[in-house]
Amino acid sequence: MTNRVKIPVYFMPGMAASPLIFEHIELPTACFEVFRLEWIPPLKGESLKDYARRMSRNIRHPDPVLIGVSFGGMLVQEMAPFVNPRKLIIISSVKTRDELPGKMKFAHYTGVHKLLPTSLVTNVEFIARYAFGKGISKRLKRYEKYLAVKDKDYVDWAINEIVHWKRTTPVPGIIHIHGDKDPVFPISCIKECIRVKGGTHIMIINRSRWFNEHLPSLIEN
Repeated sequence: MTNRVKIPVYFMPGMAASPLIFEHIELPTACFEVFRLEWIPPLKGESLKDYARRMSRNIRHPDPVLIGVSFGGMLVQEMAPFVNPRKLIIISSVKTRDELPGKMKFAHYTGVHKLLPTSLVTNVEFIARYAFGKGISKRLKRYEKYLAVKDKDYVDWAINEIVHWKRTTPVPGIIHIHGDKDPVFPISCIKECIRVKGGTHIMIINRSRWFNEHLPSLIEN
């Protein structure tokens, strides 16, 4: 009896977030080998595409599964041409710039995002609002451990790349999982997705049971 080859699954966290956001995600170890990516410092003036090329060097397997959350979901879409994934899954994210909410589209045309006080990134509450959504401040201590990047240059770069994202057509075959209570990327802006009832922008953390139940079949089918 031959041993089954495990499917390599790479998880990419959201903006400024730690791989710890996946701590409660448990895929069957007999079928899957899990790897958690983390943010690396962007180079000055680096585009998201060039950043994705550098990040792709951390993918050590052919035909991997890429799973990205929020801004990490945008990143794995840009990584796809460099790693040719067998499956691409995004969570609490967007497939094209058309799915960005109005305030982000407004920032694209006006540059208002450049006026954000990102020098306050050492203030955990400030960065948590932009990484997880405004409502998180009430439960800040609970989620503070999931924030890993508090560098002003990274935050400036990330926000700019989000509002200036160029993708206009979805990656063929992409699977999009989205909560219908997401305050960062409202469901009203999302076209085709698997809806998670009551799911918010942080459902990868607080709805892990749903993902543990459904991810294996979504990956293999």
